[in-house]
Amino acid sequence: MDRLAAMETFVHVVESGSFSAAARRLNLGQPAVSKSIAQLETYLQVRLLLRSTRGLSPTEAGLAFFERAKRTLEEASEAENAARGSASQLRGTLRICAAVTFARLHIIPHLGPFLEQHPELQIDVVMDDHTINLVEAGVDVALRMGSLADSTLIARQIAECPRLLLATPEYFAEHGEPQHPGELTGHQAVIYSRGPGNLWHFSQGDDEQRVSVSGRVRVNAAEGLRESVLAHQGLAMASQWMFAPELAKGAVKAVLTDWQLPRQQLWAVFPGGRLVSAKARAFVDYVEQLLERL
Repeated sequence: MDRLAAMETFVHVVESGSFSAAARRLNLGQPAVSKSIAQLETYLQVRLLLRSTRGLSPTEAGLAFFERAKRTLEEASEAENAARGSASQLRGTLRICAAVTFARLHIIPHLGPFLEQHPELQIDVVMDDHTINLVEAGVDVALRMGSLADSTLIARQIAECPRLLLATPEYFAEHGEPQHPGELTGHQAVIYSRGPGNLWHFSQGDDEQRVSVSGRVRVNAAEGLRESVLAHQGLAMASQWMFAPELAKGAVKAVLTDWQLPRQQLWAVFPGGRLVSAKARAFVDYVEQLLERL
């Protein structure tokens, strides 16, 4: 049994969730994948995968083996690159995770130049607004906003942007533009439960204002916030990133711009307990440069 090849097969099975999907990734027959996993379990004398009608899932031992096997494969790949003197030539699959709206607006449209720079690299994008387990999902790097709760992760802040108070010109034409944070109690706010909620914090020098806003629409996803604002249903506190295309076109307008709002931070988060791969580092550097131009 080729141990490194068996490790690679196992990693693909866990990441894809099935023997058939892993076989397609590896350009092998499904029986060959099943045989490789069976040989690996026999060699290790431990069950790595649980098979059920709902699919495959790693056992506790399988999850621990997956994390270390993936790390071993990444280090082997980087060792090969270093030996060839071509560490800048990235190969294999890079699995990234980002919030749906941020990925749709600022990541996916700009993958082309990065892929052109690294023609032997594939990118698997997981779009999810929830905080997922990076190891279980086989993610190499996640882009997360706001505060980080899990101290076991490796994190690096790569960007931040202003939050704005904004709505469409049509909304302001009907309801007027607020001239002071205190006037927001007379406006319809679109409440974003995964963001600032209904308590909005403004500052201007030594003056701080905390305003409890209300509105008839509450959403738990950025896509819902965007659609509600663009449908003239109210004003919202949101990052500049979330409405960057509409701000550029004038489809939404920021108000109370002389007041400061808490800034939105973006972090690159890597699974703990492993070396950060060259692929992940290169991608994060690319995103950092990309956001500097916005």
